[in-house]
Amino acid sequence: MKRDFEQLAGQYFEVLVCGGGIYGAWTAYDAALRGLKVAIVDQGDWASGTSSASSKLIHGGLRYLESLDFKLVKKALREREMLKKAAPHRVWPLRFGVPVFKDSRLNSVRLKVGLMLYDFLTGTLGSGQAHRHFNRSAFSERFPCLNPALLTDGFTYADAQTDDARLVLELIDGALSVGAVCVNYCKVTGFIEDNGRVSGAKVQNQVDGKSADVYARQIVNAIGQWTAESGCRLTKGVHLILPKALGNEALLLTAKSDGRVFFIIPWYGLTLLGTTDTDYTGDVDLVCVEPEEVSYLLTEANRVLKVNWTEADIIGRYAGLRVLKQSSKATPSAVSRDWELKVADNGLLISIGGKITSAREDAAQIVNALCENLGINESCKTNGRPFPWLPNQDYLLWSEAALTQATALGIDSESGQWLIRRHAKRVSMIFQLIKQDASLARRITPTLPFIFADLVFCAGHEMVVHLDDLLRRRIPLLILAKMSYAELHNLAEIVAKTMGWDEATLNNELEIGIKKHEP
Repeated sequence: MKRDFEQLAGQYFEVLVCGGGIYGAWTAYDAALRGLKVAIVDQGDWASGTSSASSKLIHGGLRYLESLDFKLVKKALREREMLKKAAPHRVWPLRFGVPVFKDSRLNSVRLKVGLMLYDFLTGTLGSGQAHRHFNRSAFSERFPCLNPALLTDGFTYADAQTDDARLVLELIDGALSVGAVCVNYCKVTGFIEDNGRVSGAKVQNQVDGKSADVYARQIVNAIGQWTAESGCRLTKGVHLILPKALGNEALLLTAKSDGRVFFIIPWYGLTLLGTTDTDYTGDVDLVCVEPEEVSYLLTEANRVLKVNWTEADIIGRYAGLRVLKQSSKATPSAVSRDWELKVADNGLLISIGGKITSAREDAAQIVNALCENLGINESCKTNGRPFPWLPNQDYLLWSEAALTQATALGIDSESGQWLIRRHAKRVSMIFQLIKQDASLARRITPTLPFIFADLVFCAGHEMVVHLDDLLRRRIPLLILAKMSYAELHNLAEIVAKTMGWDEATLNNELEIGIKKHEP
């Protein structure tokens, strides 16, 4: 993956996609696969907004059954099952536990009915994936982190997990591989109109300040929280990273204070706790985690867990904004997460709302509209299509062989498993780096399953511009570890040559990275 701003100038595109989150990435990939001449730009890094601030789940949304939003759940479940097959390295099964407490808002009978419906909509009713019921003793044994004195019984059900930032990155690479021009750190400063119709955009390279005019027959606005659209409602979601508390299964819990659903999820060997859901009216560029949000999550988690997490236990934290359709519903959680496509008076297509799980299907509708407007008769080619980095052979057999090779190169088993999941068939390129320098098989930090070869590879092959891109989205070290200045400086020095950084640039990157790393 190479960044080339110059490719934008002097070309006339059929489609320009503004916004490199999950919706923009799927739209660009789909349009390019249909043979359209496509460009996609983002003012920051790929997935640097909401698309890297999610709960890292590909899920149907069990909680939406309570609001009778069957259409949204069925759509998401259909996409989840397709993605598990098309991208087993990128979307993998994750089973959730749903404890029933003595004071639970939903009793066992209502939960069982909901889970049976969830299985029915998935097509797994009666299969090995279907929900299971456990008595108090068995559920406590399965989830020893829970306070057994509060339990009456519990259930488990099937869903799936992903690494959201890498999901977006792989789609961008897929778009590149079929001819799209993809440029991050390229800000749209204004649109160009011809007789009242949008016909292009003025863009500025955020690396060197150069500007260019990009012309396109159709333009899609998929910029998420930066959408200048009065019909939107922004809500904020906060997640905390805490020490390991779970095995390989997650927990779905209900907050006592407001009845909201939240998750406790295993994530790269640690615990992801979230999310909040509150209205947001502040600066979209200054979204941060507030003390009351931390207190809310810790209080609700500690209410049912044996551990008593405090703020001192927090390893990392992040906040993101959801774009929802305007609604009169009092609480954000009651607002539908469904997506819609709006068309402005000047012909600009605007993507509003949606979920990471169902983004592919929604993007297909965007490209259907583009094709209709362009007079092109090409159907969607992303449904069921193997992901760009998926090996062209049985994935399970391939991954077992790759792990054997990783172990032979000195990579520990856990790091090897994550390396294969993160890079799939491109892992062979990382193995080559280790063959040249065996020290690159070492972990970057002892507590996390990331190795130095991964760092070096990402710096050289994944369109990294800033240190923050590398250590937050390519490898989420800034979220998953409390790193000292000396440790960050060492990592910056390792990739400085690859990145072309002199001492002044390196120090500037460190300063920016550390500032973003602060709570």
